[in-house]
Amino acid sequence: MDTRTSTKPDERAAAGSRWEEQRSFDELGRALRDETFCVVDLETTGGSAAGGAMITEIGAVKVRGGEVVGEFQTLVDPGTAIPPFIAVLTGITDAMVGGAPRIEAALPAFLDFARGTVLVAHNAPFDVGFLRHFAEQQHRAWPRFEVLDTALIARRVVTRDEAPNCKLATLARVFRAGTTPNHRALSDARATVDVLHGLLARLGAQGVHTLEELRTFSSRVSPAQRRKRHLAEGLPHAPGVYLFHDASDRVLYVGTSRDLRTRVRSYFTASETRSRMGEMIGVATGVRGIACATPLEAQVRELRLIAEHKPRYNRRSRFPEKVHFLKLTREPWPRLSTVRKVLDDDADYLGPFSSKKVLERCLAALHETFPVRQCGGRLPRTPSGSACALAEMGRCLSPCDGSVDAATYGALVGRLRDALLHQPQEVVSDINARMAALAADERYEDAGTARDRLAAFVRAAARTQRLGALSGCPEIVAARKEDDGRWAVHVVRHGRLAAAGVIPPGHDAHAWVSTLRDSAETVRGGPGPIPAATAEESEKVLRWLESPGVRLVAVEGEWTCPLAGAGRHLALYDAASRSRLDLVPFDQRRDVRPVRGPEQT
Repeated sequence: MDTRTSTKPDERAAAGSRWEEQRSFDELGRALRDETFCVVDLETTGGSAAGGAMITEIGAVKVRGGEVVGEFQTLVDPGTAIPPFIAVLTGITDAMVGGAPRIEAALPAFLDFARGTVLVAHNAPFDVGFLRHFAEQQHRAWPRFEVLDTALIARRVVTRDEAPNCKLATLARVFRAGTTPNHRALSDARATVDVLHGLLARLGAQGVHTLEELRTFSSRVSPAQRRKRHLAEGLPHAPGVYLFHDASDRVLYVGTSRDLRTRVRSYFTASETRSRMGEMIGVATGVRGIACATPLEAQVRELRLIAEHKPRYNRRSRFPEKVHFLKLTREPWPRLSTVRKVLDDDADYLGPFSSKKVLERCLAALHETFPVRQCGGRLPRTPSGSACALAEMGRCLSPCDGSVDAATYGALVGRLRDALLHQPQEVVSDINARMAALAADERYEDAGTARDRLAAFVRAAARTQRLGALSGCPEIVAARKEDDGRWAVHVVRHGRLAAAGVIPPGHDAHAWVSTLRDSAETVRGGPGPIPAATAEESEKVLRWLESPGVRLVAVEGEWTCPLAGAGRHLALYDAASRSRLDLVPFDQRRDVRPVRGPEQT
């Protein structure tokens, strides 16, 4: 086993001159010139460790700032005969490895050599895969190496005109490596070092100067876009919201992150691969950051800012006002109506629905179970009209022509109201029975339609009940201990985030929370399930309140959901979306692919 810590003067000079091209950059992350890389190469008896192939040689070169600081080389006794074609390819014979250490001794020595470095290999999954396999076999903890693959980087940098492929020998010629690859581990590792330095020099000219930028580099990001990375310099490493804007100060895009600076910087290193983001970066002239006390506050601020500015590069949450509700009217002969706003009229509302199609499915499910009238307009207490077609089909009790008295119709409306607000079981049972009957008659498309309607209703009812329970509370104060050991506190009023903060170390928690409550936004309640916030905001607040570790500090009002409510049927929504194949015999499935069995995967 041979471990070296020096190299030839001319090699050091050549490596250093290549690296000098990258010494003067203004870095934003972990500077490449400050990182220590361990470039490794293996020779093996086959292509798969899991298939029984063994390592016959390990070679590695440790480099930092363009200079070689150490080398590692050892033959490894595979404990089995080396296949003849492998011996011809590598020149490693059974006689050469006869006295070499076994992998049980060679692997720990290599890991000690490489510890604390960034691991680099050409076709890294192969080399690293072998090393990890034998580490697991030896019950040895694998160090948390960051791994770079020079073959993958080359595919993003080297054009087809320069090289027909990205094999190591080809790239060594392109970058005029000082060592020719010859299928021996140390020689191939030395050649890979030269290829790595050639790639880094080329990437430096394109604005890639940090390890973070290198890991996320893509040729789809232009040098002009990369040069805008300075826009992230003034942002803090803190949770918050960022707003890209153009020269006219118009907001182009709003996003949120637990680390503002790191996230914004990623837009200039192509970890963001959406083409419209590249277009947005090309237009952007600045980024504003709003630091927030907690990630939840950042998420809520993001929603509010998107709704306020309606940035053209945000696709979601731009129009929270474009929603629909189902309304059970308060009138002598109530009905279900589609409305855009919730009024303070003592009516019952289901929603909101962001999709008109989903609302119509939900409405159809309710009309199938409860034959209330579907005609528009108000009816007098004593109607004198004529029966409609729905009445003739038995799908409406027909108060229009006096076919039903007010008490019977009122009882039906009471059951409908109970299904909306408390217990959906009548709708679930009725449509499930209908689905079973349709499937028995081999009317699978009709059964699928009934399934979709039921799913839409259950989802809407559960959402309304959860949002309504939260928004009905004048105030909820809750806290959770975060990963950094500090306590994050949120004040929620009528479903709206009214205040957020983190208790400073050494402060009296009760006094600090009391001050936060006193300074929180004043929020007034109102009718409907979301009187003071958008549905998205209240749902984000709910998810946080229901997350592990949250402790309720104070609750004003009653925060409950009905025990027999729609929430207990939510699993049905997910099951319904997967049930199409279950309803249709295999030989009648046309528009979906069959489910694969294990033997087909």
